[in-house]
Amino acid sequence: MINNIQLIFLCLLTSQLCFGQYWQQEADYTIDVVLDTATHQYAGTQSIAYTNNSPDRLTKLYYHLYFNAFQPGSMMDIRSTTIMDPDKRVGDRISTLTPEEYGWIAVREMMVDGVPCDYEEDGTILVVYLENAIEPGQTAKLDMKYRAQIPLQIRRSGRDNKEGIDYSMAQWYPKLCAYDYDGWHPNPYIGREFYGNWGDFNVNITLPANYIIGGTGKLLNPDEVGQQINGKMIRYVNQEGDKTWKFIAKNVHDYAWGADPHYTHLREQTDNGIQLDYYFQATETNKENWESLHSYMNASIAYMDKRFGEYPYPRYAFIQGGDGGMEYPMATLITGERPISSLVGVSVHEWIHSWYQMMMATDEAQFPWMDEGFTSFGSSEVMNHLRAEGLLDGEVKVNPIENTMLNYTEFTKSGYEEPLTTHADHYNTNYAYGVGSYVKGAVYLKQLEYVIGKEAFDRVLLAYYDKWKFKHPTAKSFLRVAEVESDMVLDWYHDYFVNSTKTIDYSVDTLMKGSSKKEAIIKLSRTGQMPMPIDVVVAYKDGSQEVFTIPLRLMRGQKANDTGIAKHQTLLDWAWTNPTYEIVLPIKIKKITSVQIDPSLRMADVDLLNNIYPRAVIVEELEEEQK
Repeated sequence: MINNIQLIFLCLLTSQLCFGQYWQQEADYTIDVVLDTATHQYAGTQSIAYTNNSPDRLTKLYYHLYFNAFQPGSMMDIRSTTIMDPDKRVGDRISTLTPEEYGWIAVREMMVDGVPCDYEEDGTILVVYLENAIEPGQTAKLDMKYRAQIPLQIRRSGRDNKEGIDYSMAQWYPKLCAYDYDGWHPNPYIGREFYGNWGDFNVNITLPANYIIGGTGKLLNPDEVGQQINGKMIRYVNQEGDKTWKFIAKNVHDYAWGADPHYTHLREQTDNGIQLDYYFQATETNKENWESLHSYMNASIAYMDKRFGEYPYPRYAFIQGGDGGMEYPMATLITGERPISSLVGVSVHEWIHSWYQMMMATDEAQFPWMDEGFTSFGSSEVMNHLRAEGLLDGEVKVNPIENTMLNYTEFTKSGYEEPLTTHADHYNTNYAYGVGSYVKGAVYLKQLEYVIGKEAFDRVLLAYYDKWKFKHPTAKSFLRVAEVESDMVLDWYHDYFVNSTKTIDYSVDTLMKGSSKKEAIIKLSRTGQMPMPIDVVVAYKDGSQEVFTIPLRLMRGQKANDTGIAKHQTLLDWAWTNPTYEIVLPIKIKKITSVQIDPSLRMADVDLLNNIYPRAVIVEELEEEQK
C-alpha cells in the first residue's frame, strides 16, 4: 500500500518527468548490521535499489565512507589543525586517536546486478568502477559487504560521548553520493553538512539485548525487542543475548540512530497526531526538563505547520547523543544536559531542519545558508512565538532576528566575509562559514520580507514548501518562487546579497527648507555598494508618523505598506546608479521632529547611526543596541 508521503513523492516526480523539466535519483536501502559492543565494530551487508532517473549513462558510482575521517592524517584532521580557527569540538583530537579509537569503514565486497566490481577507497570516498553502465531509466541492485569501527566521538557521530551516551550513530553506513544536474557530488568529509538521494530505508540492527535504540522511522518489531507501552513511559523487558531492532523509514535521504542501555524512553502525541519519542539518560539535573519538553514541542509544531507548511511524517524522535545538535530525517541527536530554554531551543532548531533540509534536501555543500540560515530564521520565529504564548521567559520582539541582523552587520566589518556562493568546505575560516551559513542566511529571509512586504513574504514561505518539498531546490528555485508571489524582479537581490559581499549603507543626510516656507526637503544618500528599496519614517510634532516607501527601480514593482503605520506613500523609484535622493514634503520644517530609515531593522544596514536625523536624538540608544 502506498502511504501519503510516497504518493506525494511519486506525483511530484512523475509530473515533472512527463514534461522533461526535472529529475532526481532514487536510492532504496536495506541495511543489516551486527554490532560487537566489546570492540565497537560491526559487520554490515547493504543492498541499494538505485534508479537512474537521469538522462546520463553512469559508468562509476561514488559512496561516502564518513567514519574514515576519524583517523590521524585524514583530511578532516589536517583541515582542523591548519585552519586559523578550528572547531573547538575537533581541534587536534583526531590526531591523538589510538587505533582502537579510530573510525573506519572497510568495504569487503561490491557487486552491481550480481556482477563483481572493482573499487578503491580514497579517504572518505569509495569509487566503484562498473562493468556495465547503469542506463537512463534503469534500476540497478548495488550489493555490498563491509566492516566498520565506531570512532571515539569527536564530531556528530561516535561512541562514548561526553554525556555518557554509548553510541551516536550518524554517517555510519556507506552512503551513495548524490547525482544531479551537476553530476556526482563526492565531497570528502571534513566536518560540514550533507547531500543525498531520497529513498526508503529498511534497517536491521543487532546488538546486546540490554540496549535501547531510538532512530529514524518506525520500529517494526516492538514486541521482539521487549518494548512495553505503559502510558507515556515506554518500558523494556530484560532479555539476554542479542536482539535485532527492525526499522523502516519512507522517503528519507539519510538514517541515524542512538543506542544506550540507560535510555529513558517517553512517548507523546501532538495535538495534530504526530508521535514524538524522547530518549535520554535521566539525571537529577535533566529529568524534569526532558519530561516537560513535549509541551513546548506540541506548541511548536502547531505554529510550524501553519508558518512553513504541514509536517508530512507521522513521527519524530529527540535523542540524547551527538556533540550539540544535529538534524536527521524524523530524528535529531542532541546533547541533553541543558537548562530548559536551551533544550527547547536546540530541539526547535533541529526539528525545523525537517523543512529546510529533510524535505528540501538542498545541496548543503553549495547552499549551506539555505538550510542553516533558513532554519535559524525559523527557530527565532518559533522561540519568539513560545515567548508570546507565555511558555518561555524572555522578551517578545516584533523582529525576532533583530540581534542576528546586528551580528551580521558587525561581521561585515571584520574583513573575513566571503560570498555565500563559497563551497561549504572551502571557506577560509570557520567564522566566515558560520556567520555566512547561519546568520547571513537568516538575514537573507528577513531582509527579503523587507523588500517584497510581509504579506507576500508569508506566501513565499508556504509556496516554496509546496513547490519544492521532496525535491532538491537551488537558490534560484527559491528566488523564482519569491518573484512569482511578489510579482517583482529579484535577480538583483541574489546577485548582490548571495554572489557578493557588497554591503548596504543608506543615510539621512540633512533636513532643509525647500523653495518656500511650507516645504521641507529630506536629503538621502546611498554610500554602500548594495542598493535597496527603503522605508523612511517621518515623525511630526503632533505625535503622528508617516512612512514613505521608495522602491528600487530594478525591482519593477513595489511592496504594500507593512510597517504598521497607517499614513503611507509610495514615492518614485530610486535608480541604483543615483547616489542621492530627495523627498519633498509640503510641510513646514519645524513640524518635523525626526526622520528615520527602516526603524523595523529588517535591512542589514552596516551603519545605523546615520539612518536617523537629527543624529543626537538616537546615537546613545543605537550604540547601546549595537553592543
